[in-house]
Order: sequence, then structure tokens, then C-alpha cells
Amino acid sequence: MDELDFFIYRMKHVRGIGNKGLLKVVAFALEGDWQSITASEWLTIAQVKTNYRHEFLKSFDRSRSEISNLWQTYQRDGFLTILSENYPLYLKEIYNPPVGLFYRGNLDLLKKPALAMVGSRVATGYGKQIVSNLVPELVEKYVIVSGLAKGIDTSVHQQTIRHQGQTVGVVGTGLDVVYPQENFRLQQYLADRHLLLSEYPQGTAPLPYHFPARNRIIAGLAQGTIIIEAKQKSGSLITAQLALESGREVFAVPGSVIDGHSIGCLELIQQGAKCVIKGRDILEELSL
Repeated sequence: MDELDFFIYRMKHVRGIGNKGLLKVVAFALEGDWQSITASEWLTIAQVKTNYRHEFLKSFDRSRSEISNLWQTYQRDGFLTILSENYPLYLKEIYNPPVGLFYRGNLDLLKKPALAMVGSRVATGYGKQIVSNLVPELVEKYVIVSGLAKGIDTSVHQQTIRHQGQTVGVVGTGLDVVYPQENFRLQQYLADRHLLLSEYPQGTAPLPYHFPARNRIIAGLAQGTIIIEAKQKSGSLITAQLALESGREVFAVPGSVIDGHSIGCLELIQQGAKCVIKGRDILEELSL
């Protein structure tokens, strides 16, 4: 699969095609002689939208002219495709699974059971205390996945490291881009000693639509997702919804009905999410 893996890597650098288009490309390539397909034919196979077709063709041709440089970066970069043996089965089961993932760090963490923990970017002292209460029990059995965002996500990674657990950070940028900038050292630490993942090539900026897409990977890697401090329209609720759609467990930590920081969590509980107040609640539920 090396040649096809490299072709996927190359296509990840072509503009105008999203992950759904790449899934169509891979499905076609597995059926026949994909190496003789022209750029215009790939455009049709991937069902590239009309307003992106010129950009796709121009970018595809540029990638062909730069194939030597791309091959060098392919050999140097950590890159995992949906065809790889070590691509996590849990992630393959979700809707629109990422065709390719760039990574730095310990890929073996993807072989272990995982839980996702996400929450508000504006974390309160209460939210951070909840994280520090939950993490010690959970890291004994699970790798902890989060999004390296401000607030709860940052606290999740920090507490996991503090309690000698293992953690995976999924970012909505290229792996060489740090967002938020204040997490520079934390992101580097994960890349060196844990695992950092992204479906975006190097140099990709933190565009707003990347983060809802990133959330499906966070939910998809985990057996369950824990929501801590989510306001009514929090991005964490997208992660919870994606987890539910993938048949995964969703846990929510209750909070005040007055200050608004946990209204999203309380509504999740009303809708049937498991209400949890300690790590043991989650471990017992998953053991069933």
C-alpha cells in the first residue's frame, strides 16, 4: 500500500477536496488502476464542487510538479492512512472517518482503550477541580483524548501528565502550528512524549470550520466522551452529539443552573447522558 499511501499523502496537500472526496478517491483506487487516472477524472470521482474545481486542478498539477519534495516530506513526516494496519478501528467506524492523519509521538497509544474529555474554553475553578478529581482514576485504565484548546482541554492534558497517564491531543491546525500560542510547551510535550494528531498538513492555520471537524476525531477515538462545563451553545456539545451518533457513551458533569457555565451539561443529562461526579461512575458504567 506504500504507493497508495503516498498518493493519499499527496492528495492531502491538494486544495479544493475535502475528506468526503478523499474517501471516494480511496474507494475508487482500491477497485482498479488508479495510477492512470487524470486530474480531471479524479475531480469527477471525488465529486469536487463546481466552485472548487479550478483550485483543485491547479493544486493537483502543482503537487505533481513538486512530487520529489512531497516524497521527502512523506518519508520524514508521521503519516497514517485509513488503509494502515495501525489505524484505530474505533475511528474507522465513525461517519466520515479521516482518510489520513499526520502525527507526532507514540502511535501505540491508538491501540489502547481511550476516553475523551472536553469542555469550555473559559474554564472556572470548579471545572478545573472536576478535571483533577476525575483524571487520577481514569488514567489507570484509559488513554485520555482531548483537543489542546484553552480551558478544560488544557487542564485535561496537564492533569493526565501530572498523574502519569497517557494523553492524545487532536488539533485543528497543522502540527507545526500552535493554537492557542500559550500551549506551545504543552503541545511540544505531547508530540515528544505522548501523541499529537491532525488531519491537516503542516502550515494549516486555525480556521473556524476545522474545529467541529476535529471534534469527530476526538469522539471517534474514544469509547466514551466526558463533557465538563459546557454552555448552551458550546462546541463541546458537538463532540457529544458526534459521540452519540457513533454509538459511544456520553457522560456529563453537573454544575450550577445559575451561572450558565454548565447549562449544556445539564441539558445533556436531561436528554439521557450519564450524570457523573467521580471517575468511578464512568468506570462502572463502561464495565457494564
